[in-house]
Amino acid sequence: MTIPKTILFGWWMLLSLLLPLAWGGEPALRGTGDLGVIIERGAGRILIVDTSGNNVIGRVDGLGDLSHASVVFSRDQRYAYVFGRDGGLSKVDILRGALEKRIVQGGNSIGGAISQDGRLVAVANYEPGGLKVFAADTLEPVADIPATYGDGKLSKVVGIADLPGDRFIYSLFDADQIWIADLHDPKSPKVEKFNGIGRAPYDGLVTPDGRYYLAGLFGEDGIALLDTWQPQQGTQRILASYGQGEEKLPVYKMPHLRGWAVAGHQVYLPAIGHHEVLVADTLSWKETARIPVRGQPVFVVARPDGRQVWVNFAFPDNGFVQVIDTLTDRIIQTLEPGKAVLHLEFTPRGEAVWVSARDDNRVVVYDTANFAKLAELPAASPSGIFFTSRAHRIGF
Repeated sequence: MTIPKTILFGWWMLLSLLLPLAWGGEPALRGTGDLGVIIERGAGRILIVDTSGNNVIGRVDGLGDLSHASVVFSRDQRYAYVFGRDGGLSKVDILRGALEKRIVQGGNSIGGAISQDGRLVAVANYEPGGLKVFAADTLEPVADIPATYGDGKLSKVVGIADLPGDRFIYSLFDADQIWIADLHDPKSPKVEKFNGIGRAPYDGLVTPDGRYYLAGLFGEDGIALLDTWQPQQGTQRILASYGQGEEKLPVYKMPHLRGWAVAGHQVYLPAIGHHEVLVADTLSWKETARIPVRGQPVFVVARPDGRQVWVNFAFPDNGFVQVIDTLTDRIIQTLEPGKAVLHLEFTPRGEAVWVSARDDNRVVVYDTANFAKLAELPAASPSGIFFTSRAHRIGF
């Protein structure tokens, strides 16, 4: 029997796409908008996932200490930049499932950011304290900004986020300061410093329009707020009266890595040392509600449309997740994804949320409309979950 030439040509075209993958060459053509990575902190590895199919499509090893690891993405969503706790910075090609390059740029780091134009990757360092900036394409160093204060001491850097204009904003935990580093000319960075913002800023958030930076304070009550459109006005204190006269609970887990939410004109914040989520109006920056929750909140994450906010908790309530309806500011659902829930990430349009349960070695995917479990993926001590849709969001 003679096989028609059109069928033979079709087979040849299919093989030409599939064989390079089998040989470790260029990947078959596909988009990147529905991809993401999961940190397997116990294995020093990331899983590459497909959020359309709810499955794992690749693994990349050799990424070092990934406790408290975070990820940002290149503008084309092809490359993931992984920030390890051991000071490692890794560039991963998520289409090829390959580690492009890894450097150890410090002794202890806690997150990073990518510039608005995608040329620069900045790392926030605990040790040595400061900001180090690298070329996104090569990971070659381009700037080093020590977080020097007082009589030459170095402060831990936390709460880093990108700002429009190829700027980075971050807090100095030990110095009680906020700095803005302008890297438009990486060879000559310009740094603007804001002093006396409040004791021990531990994390930071930029509003979706890039205008306001909020720094949570561990050393005292309240939030430090900086209007980056009018930085000459300096910082102001919001929610300063919260917690006054109240006894705080022991803090078992500190929020890190932008674990706060902005939904519409409201910002939802974890109340450190309390079983509450704070709500403030982003127009007046006045407190509008306190929502009682099951435990001490860690991550407070908004669905992309802003209608729901999902909350996870510190020990001993870290096996639970609660859902807040932002129309009523009431709890509408309590779920038990597994032991030691560490992170939550919504798909780009918010129809599903992925939840990591570290001590059960799994990631659970939920439908956000009816809270049904859609999938369960095995993972070795999973922590952070990061989707490529972050590539086009300010502050992520």
